[in-house]
Amino acid sequence: MKKKNHPGGQWKNHMFWPLMLTILIVLMNVPLYYFDKKAGICVSVFAAVYFVIMLGIFMANKTAVRNEVISFATQYGTVQKKLLNEFEIPYALLDYNSKILWMNESFSSVTEKDKDYHKSIVTIFPSITRELLDKEEHNDHIHVTWKDRVYRVSVGRIYFEDGDKGKEEEGQEGGSQYLTALYLFDETDLHQSIQEIKDQQMVSMLIYIDNYEEALDSVEEVKRSLLVALVDRKVSKYFSERDSIIKKIEKDKYFVAFKQKYLDDLIEDKFSILEDVKTVKVGNEMAVTLSIGVGVSKNSYTQKYEYSRMAIDLALGRGGDQVVVKEGEKISYFGGKSHQVEKMTRVKARVKAHALREIIESREEVFIMGHSISDMDAFGAAVGIYCAAQVLGKKAHIVLDEVTSSLRPMKECFTEEKGYPADMFLHGEQAMEMADNRSVVVVVDTNRPNYTECPGLLGKSKTIVVFDHHRQSSEVIENAVLSYIETYASSTCEMVAEVLQYFNENIHLKPNEADSIYAGILIDTNNFMTKTGVRTFEAAAYLRRCGAEVTRVRKLLRDDMAAYKARAEAVRHAEVFRGAFAISICPADPEVESPTIAGAQAANELLNIVGIKASFVLTEYNGKIYISSRSIDEINVQLIMERLGGGGHLNVAGAQMAGCTIAEAKKRIQITLDQMLKEGDIEV
Repeated sequence: MKKKNHPGGQWKNHMFWPLMLTILIVLMNVPLYYFDKKAGICVSVFAAVYFVIMLGIFMANKTAVRNEVISFATQYGTVQKKLLNEFEIPYALLDYNSKILWMNESFSSVTEKDKDYHKSIVTIFPSITRELLDKEEHNDHIHVTWKDRVYRVSVGRIYFEDGDKGKEEEGQEGGSQYLTALYLFDETDLHQSIQEIKDQQMVSMLIYIDNYEEALDSVEEVKRSLLVALVDRKVSKYFSERDSIIKKIEKDKYFVAFKQKYLDDLIEDKFSILEDVKTVKVGNEMAVTLSIGVGVSKNSYTQKYEYSRMAIDLALGRGGDQVVVKEGEKISYFGGKSHQVEKMTRVKARVKAHALREIIESREEVFIMGHSISDMDAFGAAVGIYCAAQVLGKKAHIVLDEVTSSLRPMKECFTEEKGYPADMFLHGEQAMEMADNRSVVVVVDTNRPNYTECPGLLGKSKTIVVFDHHRQSSEVIENAVLSYIETYASSTCEMVAEVLQYFNENIHLKPNEADSIYAGILIDTNNFMTKTGVRTFEAAAYLRRCGAEVTRVRKLLRDDMAAYKARAEAVRHAEVFRGAFAISICPADPEVESPTIAGAQAANELLNIVGIKASFVLTEYNGKIYISSRSIDEINVQLIMERLGGGGHLNVAGAQMAGCTIAEAKKRIQITLDQMLKEGDIEV
C-alpha cells in the first residue's frame, strides 16, 4: 500500500506555529477596544513585541534546526543502507521494467553478480517474468532454483512520492511510480526434509499371476513346481533390489511394500518385470503374465492398501498383463500390450448366471440399456437379458433412444404384431419416470456411466448389473451389485449367450431373438475373423440350435447404398502415416443415417491393406468427432485411444472428441502416435 510522508512540511509547521499565535492574540484584542481602549492598546503592544521576539527566534534557529534534521536524516539513511546491504536475506530493488537497480551483498553472493549488474531479473531467474511482477497481488508459492538451492521468492512494491497527487495516481496506474523489492528465502533444507519424508512413506503393491492355472496346465506335471519357483525368483529379485518386502499371500498372489522413493525408478523402468516374467520357459506353451496394482496415499496404511486393491481390480478388468498406479484420483497405466488369453472354464459364467437370476427374482421391474448410439452387440445383449427376465415372469424394458439404420431392420422384428409388448422399447425419459428402487438396471456393452443410453437412470435404482467385454478405465459404474466384465470375450452377446445356457433350463429363445444375439457376435468379430475363441464358436453353436439363421442375419445386416459409398470414400482417401498407420475421414453425407457405423466399417476395411498395422477413421456426428480405431495384432489401439480420452480393446477401440474440428482431431492423433513411438509404447 502506498504511504505518504512529508517530514520537511511537518518540521516547517512545527517551527511556524508560535508565529501563528500572533494572529490569535490580535483577534482576541479587537473586543478590548470596545470595553477599555487603554487595555486594548497594551495588548496590541504586547502582541507586537511577542511577534518580533518570535520572528527573531525563528530566524535565528531556522538554519540550525534544518541542519540538525538533515544530519539526522543522513545518519538514518546511512544506517538504513548499511543494514540493508548487510541484510542476511538476499534483497534487490527492481524498476518497473524488471531491471536490477540495487542488490545487497547477500543477493550478490547468491547470484554471483556484482552490484554493477543492472540487467533484467529474467537473465538470472527466467521464471520471474515481468508479467509475474506486474501482478498487484503476489503469493509465496513462487519458487526458483539456483545452483542446486531452492529459494522462495517474495515480492513487494515500494511507492515513492511524485509531489503532485494527480500525477502520482496516474503513475501508480501506469506502473512507473514504484520500485519492486525482491526477497529470496532459502528453503532448500525444508524441501529436502519434505522430500525425505515423502520418500520414506510406504507404497502398497499387489501382484497377481493372470494365468496361473492355464500356464501350469500347459507344462508337464514334474516341471510345474520349477515354473512357479522361477516366477517367484523373478519377482523377488526384481523388487528386492529396491529394498522391498515381498510376501506371497496365495499361490498366485503377492504383497509388496517398499519406500516411495523407488516408485519413480519403477516407473522409469516401465515395470520391466512384466516382460521379464514372460521369459520364464520350462516347456510351457503359454507365457506367464502379471497384473500389478500400486496404491499411493498420504493418509493411513489402510488407505494405501485400499488403493492398491482398487488398482489391481482395474488392472484385471482391463485384461491383465499391466500395472495400474493409483495416487488419489490420479491413475497411471503401464504395459497392457499382450492379448488376453481366453479362459476355457465356464465356471464364472455359471456363477454369474445364478447371481443374475437371484437379483432379477428379487426385483419387480427390469430396465436394460447399452451405450448411446447403440450397435448390434449392445442390442443383441439387451434382447438376451430381456428374454431372461421374461422367463422369470418379470416386466422388462429395453432403453433405446436412437435407432440407427443398421439396427432398424433387427428392431422391426420385435413388434406388437409379432407378440411383443408395446413398452418393450422405451425412451430415456420414459424409463426415468418408471424406474425406482424396486427396479434393477442392467447395463450391457459398456462400463462407463457417461457412455450409457441414459446416465440418469443409474441413479434411480440401487441395484445395478453390468455386462461388458471392454477394458475398464478410471471412470466406471460404481456400486454395481453384479459386474461381469471379461475382456477376452469377443462380444457382450457371447457372454450373454453363455449366461443364458445356465440361467434357466426352461429358457427357449425364439429365432428372431437368437438372430439378434448371433448378429452381435458376428459384427464384433468381423465375421468371426477377430477375437474368436473356442467359447465364441460354442456360443454361436448354441444360438444356431435356438434357431438363428446365418442367411437371415446376413440379409438384416446389409447396408444401404449411401453408407456403402461413404465407407468406400473413407477407404479411398485414407492417408498412411509413418508407414504403418492409416488415417481417414468418413464423409458427412446427410443421406448416411449412421455415419459412425460406416466409419467403424471403414476402419476394418483399411486393415486389409498390406503394411497397415492400425487404422483410424474420424467421423463428425452431432457436434462431436467419433474416432474408430482397429488393429490386427501388433499395435494396442486401446492405449492410443486412452490418451485421447477413449478406450476399448487391444484391437478394437474408439474415442469421442468435442470442441475441436476434424482437422484438429486428426492432428492430435498424429501427435499422439509420434509421442508413443518416441516413448516406446508402440513399435512399427
